[in-house]
Amino acid sequence: MENRLALRLIAATLMLSLLPASTVLAIEARVEGLKGDPAANVRHYLDGLDENQYSRSRLEGESRRRAAEAMRAYGYYEPKIEARLAEGEPPEYVELIIDPGPRVRIETLDFRLEGDAREDPPFQEAIDDFPLTVGDPLVHAPYDSLRGRLANLSLERGYFEWRYADRRMEVRPFDESARLYLTLDSGPRYRFGDVSISGSHIEPDRLRRLLPFTPGAPYLAGELATFNQRLGQTEWFRSVTVRPRLESSSLALEERSPGWAEAVASEGGSRYGTTARVSAAGLGGVTALAARQEEHPSVPIDVKVAPAERHRFEVGVGYATDVGPRLRFSWDQPWINRYGHGLDHDLYLSAPQQRFGGVYTLPLDNPLRDSYRFQYGLSHKDSDDTRSLEATLEGARRWEFENGWIQHLYVRTTYEDFTQGNDSEQVLLLYPGMRWSRTRTRNPTFPSWGDHQRLSLEISDGLWGSDADFVRMTGESRWIRKIGTDNRVVTGLGLGAIETSDFSLIPPSLRFFAGGDNSVRGYGYESLSPRDDEGNLTGGQQLLTYSLEWQHRVTGDWWGAAFVDTGDAFEEWGPDDLKTGAGLGVRWISPVGPIRLDIAHPFDDEDNSWRLHFAIGPEF
Repeated sequence: MENRLALRLIAATLMLSLLPASTVLAIEARVEGLKGDPAANVRHYLDGLDENQYSRSRLEGESRRRAAEAMRAYGYYEPKIEARLAEGEPPEYVELIIDPGPRVRIETLDFRLEGDAREDPPFQEAIDDFPLTVGDPLVHAPYDSLRGRLANLSLERGYFEWRYADRRMEVRPFDESARLYLTLDSGPRYRFGDVSISGSHIEPDRLRRLLPFTPGAPYLAGELATFNQRLGQTEWFRSVTVRPRLESSSLALEERSPGWAEAVASEGGSRYGTTARVSAAGLGGVTALAARQEEHPSVPIDVKVAPAERHRFEVGVGYATDVGPRLRFSWDQPWINRYGHGLDHDLYLSAPQQRFGGVYTLPLDNPLRDSYRFQYGLSHKDSDDTRSLEATLEGARRWEFENGWIQHLYVRTTYEDFTQGNDSEQVLLLYPGMRWSRTRTRNPTFPSWGDHQRLSLEISDGLWGSDADFVRMTGESRWIRKIGTDNRVVTGLGLGAIETSDFSLIPPSLRFFAGGDNSVRGYGYESLSPRDDEGNLTGGQQLLTYSLEWQHRVTGDWWGAAFVDTGDAFEEWGPDDLKTGAGLGVRWISPVGPIRLDIAHPFDDEDNSWRLHFAIGPEF
């Protein structure tokens, strides 16, 4: 019995010891006579005060001391504070009755820059942004913030020998005045030195082309971050580290400061008695390199990388009402030689279509923006009135511009054995093309803002051995905008046109069809197009689709949607009427990506009153 009781006492003690101290020991602070930020700061300073560590008299004194310290941060240096503890042991709260007294105001602001930082605009901007002026009540936080901002700027912009030549806050409670002094001696600004790369399996010169700076340029920490990011985007490396080479013997990363010396008039003391002086007369800063005599010292940059895996495999499983279950298998080789060439393979399987293809990438001067791409593909499709076997080869030149637009200039050859309705042909096409595209998103999984544009032009002619003559243009634009925190608008427009002398030679892969999860909802996948005399789909020479959707957050990651889609594929511009569908849907931001479920009503299809659409994946 005694052993059992002892075990229970030990268990109870352990449980109590595991409880957060703030939930067991915190004393509530009730403040009278003070409002706003100063009162909130007093409560903050008393937060977590352990009433069990003090006697009642000491607890009252500690409460007054902390409250006075909190008020000094807002310029109240001579408050009168009465502390009253609640009855009971331990007391549940302390009531502070405060007469804040006079508030110190700023008499002098003397902020200066010395060294190369005098000619560096961000430093002067930091000083100009100081929110207080002469005559304002003293608040400590902006002064501390300015010190931190100048220190960060010094490190970010290469002033590794910076120090505070003067850093003082002089407070005179008897005069209700404060004088703020801050002098930053930045020393010289360092320049980028030589770049040393180790651990790379890729030619170093290829990596140096990604440098956003040149040796000898003024140091900027942000440029190192950009270089680090660019190296990561190549997918050539498992890990990347880019850092300045700092002399370990002269590192002093902690701020050297003698601290804050304060002399404040005692409680109830004479306002003419003492000067409260907050000073930091010593050095404050970071000495990253030993002082040098050269006018523009440099800092070498060390880059350490580790190769990425040479082979990467990925399997994806999905479902959509357009194609039913679908499976994707990819085999990526981000690098296959020391020049950074890459090779990707992709296998896609669904009931109506199967595809296998790959892309060989040959990076140029800027590996992220410029490259040659050689592509191959095999595709089989059997859907409604379309049966096709297609083989494709393509060579392309790719550019990515600073504004985010990507341009492809390519030559494609396609052999396609197809049956479309009553048309059965075997064609060999050789045609050049150009494509421009841009995608911008914030939070790509479920964008709060984003847009996608794509425009292409392709030309085929018998002059260079192609079996069909045509000019084909396509364009699409989709937009996502969030309104407030709980509403999104998703809209899209699609256009397409083919000009040809013999449409029967145009394979299904180039004809236009509408309808489905990502087109005109309410209609089957690629079920909208002109039909022949027997009612078979023939595909269209023109395409027009438009969609407008309003989404509203219901709760958490669940959203409701209302939409209307319209469009069709047709033989000539100016169709008599476009097919229109409208409906309601649900969106769930699941751990595997957005899941969309829509029920749509087609207004122009008497045989189908409602159609269900289900898809997994982002909008674009």
